[in-house]
Amino acid sequence: MKDIELYVSWIEGIEKEVQKVVFGKEKVIEKVLMAIISSGHILIDDIPGVGKTTMANAFARAMGLEKKRVQFTPDVMPSDILGFSMYNRNTEQFEFKKGSVMCNFFLADEINRTSPKTQSALLEVMEEGHVSVDGNTYDLPNPFIVLATQNPEGSVGTQKLPESQLDRFMICTSMGYPSLESTVEIIKGKRFNLMEKVNPVISLDQLITLRNAVKQVFIEDAVCEYIAKLAEASRVHESISLGISPRGTVAMANIAKGAALMKGRDYVVPADVQEILYETMNHRLVFNAMAKVNKVDVKDVINDIVKSVKVPELKIY
Repeated sequence: MKDIELYVSWIEGIEKEVQKVVFGKEKVIEKVLMAIISSGHILIDDIPGVGKTTMANAFARAMGLEKKRVQFTPDVMPSDILGFSMYNRNTEQFEFKKGSVMCNFFLADEINRTSPKTQSALLEVMEEGHVSVDGNTYDLPNPFIVLATQNPEGSVGTQKLPESQLDRFMICTSMGYPSLESTVEIIKGKRFNLMEKVNPVISLDQLITLRNAVKQVFIEDAVCEYIAKLAEASRVHESISLGISPRGTVAMANIAKGAALMKGRDYVVPADVQEILYETMNHRLVFNAMAKVNKVDVKDVINDIVKSVKVPELKIY
């Protein structure tokens, strides 16, 4: 693939800008960017106050994207997200008023604090890239990215996201607490008001070019079969009642392509799949009753799945 070095330089530039305001979280930044260039949506599951929204704002700014943010609360309605039709007395016709989702980068903050009805408003948006209001369909801008944050399950005022919505997020990751050194700097006030230093390093068209480049990354049949076997192993695991869906396998393949491109390759190897396995699997697996009683750890289950599937040997590389 030509221009692959150029694409890698764009990617490194984005990471550098985001790291101006999010310190010590290089791996998280890398995985989020991996999902963005792979045309996926991102869910960040973590406690309040660790920088989830800051990171989202930094990504939007570094890529020059039109961003809109909605703070999800119980009184947020689907029309706030999708838009609505309003009667215009002058024209004597109904006019569509755009909702918050009509943008390139939609930040759904604390998505699990709103009602299931409002959560469901994003299902069509995330899967098909358009909204339907009063029988009319309106296309979303290209590219369109949803980055949602949620508080951990069991937090006050939260409602569990349905499996159908979780499956639409390419990855689910978490920020975690900052290091001791980072915390000291936060206390000293060195990290506030740094967003102004984040500069756009690529344009909208360049992001589209990056996404098209990821789609062109080659993935061998043996790697596709490896992904399929991992998904199959998740469906028969003794602790799991609902394994990886076909949509999930496609997401794994797509983000593995993104992982390869970020490393300067135009082909996927099994290590690319393994690198993103936890982030693509952890929110899609549903434990059975016995596993919940025994408090089985999702990392242990994913490790079991990985060990149960033989890694293919690629002959062409």
